[in-house]
Parts: sequence; C-alpha cells; structure tokens
Amino acid sequence: MAGVVYPGTDRLLPEFAACAKHYGVGVDICPARRARRKGVVEAAVKYLTRSWWCSAAVASGGEAQASLDRFCSQIADVRPRGWRTVAGLAAGEGLLGLPCAPFPAEICVERPVSRSALVAFQGNRYSVPAALAGTQVAVRARLGEKTLRVFSAAGAQIAAHRRAPQGAGQLTRSPEHAAGLQEAVLSAFTTRPPCVRKANRPPGEAALRAAGALRGEQPGGVVVDLERYAQLAEVAR
Repeated sequence: MAGVVYPGTDRLLPEFAACAKHYGVGVDICPARRARRKGVVEAAVKYLTRSWWCSAAVASGGEAQASLDRFCSQIADVRPRGWRTVAGLAAGEGLLGLPCAPFPAEICVERPVSRSALVAFQGNRYSVPAALAGTQVAVRARLGEKTLRVFSAAGAQIAAHRRAPQGAGQLTRSPEHAAGLQEAVLSAFTTRPPCVRKANRPPGEAALRAAGALRGEQPGGVVVDLERYAQLAEVAR
C-alpha cells in the first residue's frame, strides 16, 4: 500500500484517488498488523496460485489469460456458497459497469540525454534540444495516447514525439532538433592549427658521453685487457 497511500496515514495519493474515482469504487485502507483482514484479501491470490497456476500449461501471457478465464468460469465460479454459487453471489452484488474508456494512467520515468541529444524509452530513441545533452529529463507517456512528451528538470515541456512501437529500435528526430544539433557540432569546429607532434630527437654525442661518465664507463668505450684474458685461458686448461 506504500504506492497508494501516504506512509503512516490513511490518505490516498492523488493519482490513486483519481483512478478510484474514474472507476467509481471506494477504497478501504487495511490497517497495519491486521493479519486476518489482510488474509481475506490475499485468500483469492493464494487460491489461484495453488489451484490453477501450479499446473497451468501456458507459454505466453495470452495463453495464461485464456487459461485463467476458463478456470474461473468452469471451476472457480461454480463453487457452492450455501444455496448459491460464487458466480451467483457476484451477480447479485449490483456493481457498476466499467467505464467506456480505461483510466488514463501515465508512465513517467527519468532518462539521461546522450551526447547525440537522444533519449531512450521502451526500445526507441527520441530527440531533444542539443543544449540538453548530458542532462536528466523526464519522459511521460499516457496510456492510450500516441504522443510522448519530454520535460526538463524544471518541469517545462521541451519535446513531443509520436510514439514508436515498443522495442522497434526506431530513432525519431524532429527537424528543429536536427538543425540545432548540426549547428552545435559545426560551432565546435575550429581553424586553429593542430597540436605539434613531439619530434624524434635521439641523444647526441655529448649526451652519450655524459651518460657513460655517470655509469663509470671509459670515454673511448670498453677496454679489453688481453694479458688478463690469456691468464684466465691458461687457468682454464
């Protein structure tokens, strides 16, 4: 219930209150640490998981929905409750019909803007002004609508695009955003000469003599003592 009410209170969040009003239902907040009251709510879920889901032969969401519908109509709804059935009791509740249109829920997520001034959402990319590259924006998409809107951190709308099919991998860039990105790229060009590469400068004769002096080498190179070499050869025999 943390996503429905304000924590520590029994007041509904404005978003959920609007949803309840749209469908014409009342909401009773279950108090904390009331296992029996919560058990009544969770009993239906436990019944479905044990009686249907554990043995359901399904491979997709559509097959699961069709299998659940058959289970409810052929097994769950015909359970006796006194002299009536579960379906009969539900039919006598006098509930209101569903509205013609679903509740206009809105998906709102934060997304980073790439260096190419693009925002990723549900497997597609959408353009924003080039000045927002590297920032965070909010993407909002209302269910049932074909328009996607992008808002800045300050809450101002900065872009609106027609939504592409989810996971299509499409790139949607408006002409004004493309022109702004091109202008930003061209303005970053410069006519200044490139950096001078470091030249190859091997050590000269003076540097080699100085290095040899530091290592204790003779200025003329390595001196071989032939007399000492001959003595070592005699000993080796």
